[in-house]
Amino acid sequence: CALASAHALASPASRVSGRTAATAFASPSKVAHAGIAHAGPAPLVSRVAARRARIEATATDLPATSTSMTEAEEKLAKYVEERGGKRVIRKVLIANNGMASLKTIMGIRQWAYMNFGDERVIQFVVMATPEDLAVNAEFIRRADDFVEVPGGVNLNNYANVQLIADTAVAQQVDAVMVGWGHASENPKLPDMLVELSQQLGREITFVGPTAPVMRALGDKIGSTLLAQDADVSTIPWNGDGLKAKLNDDGEIPPDVFEKACIQTEQEAVDAANRIGYPVMLKASEGGGGKGIRKAVNEDELRAAYPQVVNEVPGSPVFLMQLCSQARHIEVQVIGDEHGNALALNGRDCSTQRRFQKIFEEGP
Repeated sequence: CALASAHALASPASRVSGRTAATAFASPSKVAHAGIAHAGPAPLVSRVAARRARIEATATDLPATSTSMTEAEEKLAKYVEERGGKRVIRKVLIANNGMASLKTIMGIRQWAYMNFGDERVIQFVVMATPEDLAVNAEFIRRADDFVEVPGGVNLNNYANVQLIADTAVAQQVDAVMVGWGHASENPKLPDMLVELSQQLGREITFVGPTAPVMRALGDKIGSTLLAQDADVSTIPWNGDGLKAKLNDDGEIPPDVFEKACIQTEQEAVDAANRIGYPVMLKASEGGGGKGIRKAVNEDELRAAYPQVVNEVPGSPVFLMQLCSQARHIEVQVIGDEHGNALALNGRDCSTQRRFQKIFEEGP
């Protein structure tokens, strides 16, 4: 999709190493607006200024071009219009770090340079933890600006939906890009951005699926029901034969979803006796090796049931036949709101330890 916005850029005189002089931390009021608390002996503004100076001093910018920003903006607007785009996005918040953030910046910058003659026609603001800043991370140096966020586990920063939404508002961005991992599969984020857009009277686009689609396809039970409705072959499981179509709200009907869930230990045993052992008992909201147990007989299944339920509290549970000696193959599919879809290359994720992928092989 074409990314662009209607925001004016700072003039070359106001930029340092390709970064705008103004930041989200120019005043204490803006820091408070972002809802970010810091502790330490040094004042926040001075610490951020010192880090910013270090990053700007080592920033690796792409070569400058002679194309004026006005010309690039006109080309970008025309590009969007010719392809039936609804709006032009010019400023993007990347709510991720590392490779996910870096590849987004470099990929879109290259695309912008090839199409519009200016790699900075689209501006990027990144979120950066103290840990990222301490190592002078490449994705920060490549961005146009950064906002310091709390460190520690990702619930403090890149997976914190409220923090991401608050930062998007404070930075006046046109879109939020989450990449993969962290908050990328949390439907609360697109929901919150839609709500904020209505309150602000301007759109903050979530670059990714809508919340209903994310809920349906991000859930192992829901996605299997949709697959069965589309006559896609599935492994025998407790929800065999059930089909579901999305309702007017883009969600799977609750009554059908409930029928596909294992509610009690005895239901799990009955389903296993029907489809045959060995089986896998899984929490639909689990992942990374959590909420999944193999059982080759009834005793193991009864022992596994409370473990799965307790590892992912509140998650629906389902049971499927174990497919042994299989390869774990994933195919990436990308689509848009107009019904266009494209299947990208597959990747082999069979090398695993404790049901957790170690690495993926792809072309």
